[in-house]
Amino acid sequence: MIKTVGFLVTLAIFAGLLPGCGTTGGSPAAGRNPVLLTLATGGTAGMYYPFGDALAKVFNQKAGVQVAVQATDGSVENLQLVNRKQAELAIAQSDMMDYAYNGREAFKDKLTMIRGIAILYPEIIQIVVRADSNINTIADLRGKKVGIGSPGSGTEANFRQLAAIYELDYKDFQPLYLSFGASAAQFKEKAIDAFIIVSASPSSIIQDIAGQHKIKILSMSDNVIAKVNKQYPFLAPITIPANTYKGQTAAIRTVAVQAALIVNSSVPEDVVYTMTKSLFESQSELVRLHPKGKELSLEKAARGMSIPLHPGAVKYYKEKGVY
Repeated sequence: MIKTVGFLVTLAIFAGLLPGCGTTGGSPAAGRNPVLLTLATGGTAGMYYPFGDALAKVFNQKAGVQVAVQATDGSVENLQLVNRKQAELAIAQSDMMDYAYNGREAFKDKLTMIRGIAILYPEIIQIVVRADSNINTIADLRGKKVGIGSPGSGTEANFRQLAAIYELDYKDFQPLYLSFGASAAQFKEKAIDAFIIVSASPSSIIQDIAGQHKIKILSMSDNVIAKVNKQYPFLAPITIPANTYKGQTAAIRTVAVQAALIVNSSVPEDVVYTMTKSLFESQSELVRLHPKGKELSLEKAARGMSIPLHPGAVKYYKEKGVY
């Protein structure tokens, strides 16, 4: 649940020891103790953790709240934490949010306490193989060893969805339930033939591999992408520009989910309103802290949100005429 600071912190505020937590007019902190929130992110080697840290700094400076960043195993854990009020905020994949709210895939029960704040940036499905391999499409993974993501993860669900489009079943290849880091390590050692990563682009993991080995990322035809998008509307077409990675001379056509900021439904409307306002009106500060902040878009903030928006976010979007 939301936590408030006790007597000692109140004294610190009056003493000016906690910058950003004073009683600034219009902020949730005005007239009451500052609100303490936990933001669930992901592993420290991934994108969610550093981007979450940037978000927390903006909120702490501009929204009159104090946000602590928590490393986690990613979307599935984050959604569960927010639903149980063990974290008030989290970053999660849009497809996993849909599964969680409706009780599908990895979620046996419906997680009805989760609400959306904003779409943050696209997370691109990237399947990596060696440049000299005979693997040119997902169909060519038949008989291969493939890192498909952690068990029950959004990554594994995405891989299963794409494999089905190509009429591949898990019995047709050797699926290995590996994290991004484990997949990368085994790929470098040639213990696996391919692996999937769902991440903002460029991915630091892929960049690291491309700096040591010649690789290629599988591209999809427009017909396949249209089929994927029709069957799974949360998988949207996207292009990875040429030269995003070392040795990648052509653009890559693939699909992406969205990384989104979510919140527990019990967080007060004025708190979420002020956080949403600070997110967009301090975007230049967010960009200074993390380059992915450039992809934040007010016009697209509510598009593709696969769960209900929090009323505080809705209030801000209506004020700006984008909802």
